[in-house]
Amino acid sequence: MTKKNILIASGGTGGHVFPAYSLANFLSNQSYNVKLITDKRGYEYLKNHKNLNLIKMPSSPLLKKNIFKLIYSILTIIFSIVISLLFLLFNRPSIIFGMGGYSSFPICIAATILRIKFVIYENNLIIGKANKYLIPFTEKILVSYEDLEGIPKKYNYKVTKIGNIVRKEIINSRIENLKSNKFDDINLLILGGSQAAKIFGEILPSIIEKVSNSNIPIKVYQQCQKEQSEKLSKFYTKAKISHEVFNFSEKIIDYYLKANLVITRSGASVLGELVNLKIPFISIPLPTSADNHQQKNAEFYLKRGYGYLVEEKDIKDKLYSLIRSFFEDKTLIKNIITNQKQYSDKNIFKNLDDLIKEILDEKN
Repeated sequence: MTKKNILIASGGTGGHVFPAYSLANFLSNQSYNVKLITDKRGYEYLKNHKNLNLIKMPSSPLLKKNIFKLIYSILTIIFSIVISLLFLLFNRPSIIFGMGGYSSFPICIAATILRIKFVIYENNLIIGKANKYLIPFTEKILVSYEDLEGIPKKYNYKVTKIGNIVRKEIINSRIENLKSNKFDDINLLILGGSQAAKIFGEILPSIIEKVSNSNIPIKVYQQCQKEQSEKLSKFYTKAKISHEVFNFSEKIIDYYLKANLVITRSGASVLGELVNLKIPFISIPLPTSADNHQQKNAEFYLKRGYGYLVEEKDIKDKLYSLIRSFFEDKTLIKNIITNQKQYSDKNIFKNLDDLIKEILDEKN
């Protein structure tokens, strides 16, 4: 039996790249021929995964800061569409998965021109700009949550809820160390997002020092930019806070396993991983995120009691008090874990398998 060819398009931030990586691994194990198209940033995340059939293509977001950047980005997008057309003419897949972000846009437009079926995936609570432009042309809109905003009603029939595409290791993990429940010591994991936000390297450490000085036992695991590592390590050492500072890590699950509290940005991918792992978290939305989607993500999880939300402007006033309240009232952490236990994406890969077979059957 001839293997079906499936193409995945993703790039940009880790929030788009890691679901694409998980999807590629799953499909490869299901006996499909899988290629993953990505941009320069995505390639840096994935280049060490030798099992992936990676293809790097030029790509650019629509830059509107000035007329020269706008013209450059438009020309780059047009060039990317032309390259995508040529690629698809010689590598025609059975179906394409567009994983959101500007990197998936050119290949999906090329697919539209060549009448190749594609689906788009959106794991945020507000549909991204690239995906929004592709709505009229896509076969289906795969979403993590039914609460997704930004889809015109006339296209609701295309929406299929499948859940969060998270790494299989996360679905299979069993975090028994959630110590649930005692929370006598805080093992704090800080994730600044794949762009390692500057504020996480400057303001958060001083708040953590205040927590430590309040006789609350705390150990810190902090992801940061390489240029921040030495400064952060010196700060924690001087403050006599047990710590481990690390840069981008493909073994992030190892750090998840050490933590009983996480402070993070509010990207859909990381929040989806944390709720599946049943780890309490405080999310700090990036105020400049497109369409303020990180705020929407954080509010969604807060409303369901899966985690807490502190806005960036309130960090100095509210974050210390919130962490201290966890230590003083253990039921706050217990309640989060109890609520998180009601959620699971354990069926995500079955949902994907059923969906692909349905689309391929329709094609036949």
